Formats: sequence, C-alpha cells, structure tokens
Amino acid sequence: MMITVQDFTGVYAEQAFMQELRATAETSKEVRWLDCTKIVGTDCYCDDDAIKEINELIDNAESNSKSESDRNIENHDNSTSDIAPQLGIHFFDNGNYHYMSKLWTDKVQEPFTLIVFDHHPDMQPPRFGGILSCGGWVKEVLDNNKFIQSVIIIGVKDELVETVREELSQSGESSILDKVTFIRESELSILSSLICSDFVNVLSPNLYISIDKDALSPTYAATNWDQGSLTLDALKNFITTLTAGRKILGIDICGERAHDFEGDEHHTVQEADKLNSELNRELVEFLKKI
Repeated sequence: MMITVQDFTGVYAEQAFMQELRATAETSKEVRWLDCTKIVGTDCYCDDDAIKEINELIDNAESNSKSESDRNIENHDNSTSDIAPQLGIHFFDNGNYHYMSKLWTDKVQEPFTLIVFDHHPDMQPPRFGGILSCGGWVKEVLDNNKFIQSVIIIGVKDELVETVREELSQSGESSILDKVTFIRESELSILSSLICSDFVNVLSPNLYISIDKDALSPTYAATNWDQGSLTLDALKNFITTLTAGRKILGIDICGERAHDFEGDEHHTVQEADKLNSELNRELVEFLKKI
C-alpha cells in the first residue's frame, strides 16, 4: 500500500517513525515524501493558487512513481493527465490541513461513502468567498463531488452537531444533511451496536476513510485541536467492522501537534512527539492488514 506524506509545517522531523518513512522514500516507490512547507496560503484555508500547486506536486509524484514500462504504456500520447492516482495512506500534518481529504477524494472516480473520524464536523458554510478550509471541507465534498453517496462522521462533539444543523438551516442548505450521519461523542459506546444494525445499509461498497486524530483521547495522541474520548482500540474495531467486505479507496491521517506546541496539561513536547510517532506507526501497521 502506497504511503504519501505531505509535510506542511516540519513537525514530522521530531517523530522517529516519520523520519523512517522519509528515509524509505529515498529508495522505495512505496513511500512518497512531499515537501509542502514552502507552499503559501495553506494554513487552515487553502486558496486556489495553493490548491493548484499541491495538485501539481501530487501529480508529479504520481507520474514519477510509475515504472518506465508503465509510463511507456500509459503515456504513449505523451500525456500524464490520464495517470490513475495511487490512492493509499496519506499523512498530511496537523488538523489545519484536513482539507487535503477533499483534494484526495477529488481523485476518486467511482461511487463511495466517506467515513470521517473527527471531533469536529468540518461542515461549516464557507466564510471567505468559498475558500476551501479545514472547517468546511466535508461540505465541499458533498457540494462538489459527484461520486459521494453518503458521509459518516464519528466522534463529533455533541454540541457541534446542533451548531452545524443551525448554520446550514440559516444558509438554506440543510438538505445536504440527508447524506450525512453523525455519530456523536456521547454515542461512541453504542457505535458497535449501530454498526451491526441497519446503519451499514447507508454505506457504499467503496469506502474512503479520513482520520483526524483529535477524535482520540489525549491518552493516544497530541493534536492541535481540542480532543474527544475515542480509544485506539475502538478506532481499530470500528474500521475493521466497517470495511469488512468493502473496497478501501484511500485512507487519510492528520492531527499532529502544532509546530509551535510548547506542552500542555497532558504532554510535554517530547512526550507528544513520541506518542504521535508511536501512534502513526501503529496505524500504518494496522491499516496495511485490513
């Protein structure tokens, strides 16, 4: 399974596992390390110029990762536009860059359900002229992706669900919620029974999974947003159950600590980096097996 790391802030430099991936990317086509630190207009909001630059970076990586024989076959007309994206595991820094899931799902060319683990719904109506944001990317997918069939958002802070409903109602866009199922943080304890019920009927045979680690308790991750209470075992169990018999089109992981994090009531800087490094390693090992 291809692993793509998009480094926006340099935070991965402090994680042993991510540096192992960076070293692997030097010699293996199974890992790609994309340096996004010099792209402007990306923090929380991603403007059109930044989107273009990011997509070009990904497209170039897609092209370069093809074998020479594959390129000869696929590019007989000297065009790279038809190269199929190698969707796999994508890391893209902290939660401010969760909008990358919108850009990655743009590459999907078949009907799918989007499964999002997040302490925030990320469905805010656009506030600045429709600019893509970390707080509204799910809505952008629903508005613009013709292949999206349904969205399941798991671990959302309870009060934020009602906030989103009110905002969308005020903007006259509440019908978009017909495709959305929220599993509130308070409902996590009964999620297993929901999954085993008719809940699974809304899922497409094709799934795209996006994980913001702020859905997890601070016991398991140190992120740059307020965190929920999901356990790592529960996350794994939910993914295992939901993906059984289904095709996984891609898996995104974000939710690192802020680059300027100086410690908090849960972790020192060193503890945060060690915890996140171990979590990223465990997630990769787990996801490669499903």
